[in-house]
Amino acid sequence: MSALMAFFYDRTMSALEKACLHDWRTELLAEVKGEVLEVGAGTGANLAYYPSNDVRLLLSEPDDAMRKQLERKVAFIQRDDICLTSLKAEKLTLDDNRFDYVVASLVCCSVANIEASLAEIFRVLKPGGHYIFIEHVAAKKDSKARRWQEWLTPLWRKFAGNCHLNRETEKAMARAGFQFEKIQRDAMPDSVPIIVRSSIHGVAMKPFN
Repeated sequence: MSALMAFFYDRTMSALEKACLHDWRTELLAEVKGEVLEVGAGTGANLAYYPSNDVRLLLSEPDDAMRKQLERKVAFIQRDDICLTSLKAEKLTLDDNRFDYVVASLVCCSVANIEASLAEIFRVLKPGGHYIFIEHVAAKKDSKARRWQEWLTPLWRKFAGNCHLNRETEKAMARAGFQFEKIQRDAMPDSVPIIVRSSIHGVAMKPFN
């Protein structure tokens, strides 16, 4: 992602945060505790929603421009339970079964390899650990929105940090072995273009066996 896009990212997302993302983050992150990894932490949109007690955060953001903004936000809030890394989701050089929670918001659309990324998230989670997700996803097949997504994705990726409009992320998560404890399928507000309006958010678990 370019430095210019990273600079304007928070402003660009502000309306969507007010419309739905704020409520979703509040609901999903309220009970997070223990060892927590956030992949694709971006500029730190989730920082304000993590509990202040019994949480040890490892924030991973591979994009240099986004990570610089993330570093500034972490320095500003002055929490000593946060560490930063530049690891990519596809190759998390971290121990197996380490984390109680892994968090990703608006990440799976843009990773280079979604199958490898989800396999790595699954690997580093403890058995019984939870994957918290917020993603925009492919619209229903044969819908007008899906046809637009399929047509626009090759061009969209070039200008939107490899963002895929047509990824079937829910199916990819199931193939990776996750069991859904809670999943909400919502349409983002009408103010969002139809091509990015379909979304999922919720909690999935890594089974014990």
